[in-house]
Amino acid sequence: MPITLPGASIETAQRALTMQDKVIRQFPEVESVFGKAGRALSASDPAPLEMFETVINLKPESEWRAGMTPAKLEAELDKAIRMPGVANAWTMPIKARTDMLSTGIRTPVGVKVFGPNLEGINEVGAQVESALRMVAGTRNVFAERVTGGYYIDFTVKRDQIARYGLSVQDVEMVIESAIGGANITTTIEGRERFPVSVRYQRHFRTDVNALKRTLISTASGAQIPIEQVADITLTTGPTVIRTEQAQLLGYVYVDVADRDIGGYVADAKQKVAELVKLPEGFYLEWSGQYEYMTRAEERLTLVIPLTLLIVIVLLYFSTRSVMKIAIVLLAVPFSLIGAFWLLYLLGYHMSVAVWVGIIALAGVDAETGVVMLLYLDHAFDKFKGQGRMNSMRDLQEAVEEGAVKRIRPKMMTVTAILMGLLPIMWSHGAGADVMKRIAAPMVGGVITSFALELLIYPVVFTVWKWHRELKPALAGGRAE
Repeated sequence: MPITLPGASIETAQRALTMQDKVIRQFPEVESVFGKAGRALSASDPAPLEMFETVINLKPESEWRAGMTPAKLEAELDKAIRMPGVANAWTMPIKARTDMLSTGIRTPVGVKVFGPNLEGINEVGAQVESALRMVAGTRNVFAERVTGGYYIDFTVKRDQIARYGLSVQDVEMVIESAIGGANITTTIEGRERFPVSVRYQRHFRTDVNALKRTLISTASGAQIPIEQVADITLTTGPTVIRTEQAQLLGYVYVDVADRDIGGYVADAKQKVAELVKLPEGFYLEWSGQYEYMTRAEERLTLVIPLTLLIVIVLLYFSTRSVMKIAIVLLAVPFSLIGAFWLLYLLGYHMSVAVWVGIIALAGVDAETGVVMLLYLDHAFDKFKGQGRMNSMRDLQEAVEEGAVKRIRPKMMTVTAILMGLLPIMWSHGAGADVMKRIAAPMVGGVITSFALELLIYPVVFTVWKWHRELKPALAGGRAE
């Protein structure tokens, strides 16, 4: 979704779109490309002419170049189609519409500049744009020029129209019908109706000098140039006036690459605070996907502790021992090691989907931890019931039977979990990116928790049983 400066003509937009489409079509991974500038014939799409939308359909990944990934392809496309005065933003069609409807921002990160006047908003937005270019991870940044539109103003000379017997309405009617175009009738074709609009041909209204020669009929029937009864001037003004929370605002669009949004916004806020001095009455609000993330973080601050509390309560009902709960929960830090290593190797950044996967991982850890602890308890009780729990050597043999000789059922549990998750990691299509980020922490976490539970759990269990039960019993002479 490229965007350029306001005031771009139709010919300029068409030329830019044609050049970009031609370059994009040369990539072997591209099946088709279609660019659009301006708005469609719909009231729900009020896009200005300077806002482009280019839909790129890709071939199946099996036909891509070796080693090519969506992220690499996006980076190559962005580098290839950069043009002076045009800022690119990469997103998905439906996602872009959802983001624009909910936040108004179509890029991963956006800055809303609030203020009492448009000129100040325009100036602050330009300063924010300059500051954000220095932040690592900024691929493209563009501040809306809220006062960069071009207009033709007609100021009626009331003393002159009185001399010719005209009224203001007569002059405005000529401006509307001859220059702007007026609907004179409607054509009916079956069940469809189309308005018929009439106005002067383009070469009669291409520039100000041509407009000044537009003829207007007087009361006597004579025709005079419109410049005799109206002053025609070129002026600048706002292309779009945005309001939110009953205040004027402007947007700064930021396309982020190779960084997580949370870390990027933290650095961006610091850089903006250093370089941008906000006048009185102006303030900034960070939006886009960052807005979703902050909302999700607020919910996660409640969901994560609640999830752990539920796990602890369920474990207590199962074990009736606080120490056993602590041993089971040791699997959580073990699994986080593998979760974060796999995220690093895959190049995934922290996101809401990743946190959802980590929450699910906590439940899986509790399950595998309970399985391991169950076998250790059974072996300990078996040896104790047989009267073979009289020394550290007996305790070690019991732990060995519970841990080493129970690797197969433990491995079956972990394998069943992995077999359900690994197909997600190789999936493609709609929703695959989100599902991969949910499954990745679980895959990496289950693998490391399996290895570390076999290594650490027996040691912790041995130390606990020795100091809690066996050693006091031997010291008191109660052991058989």
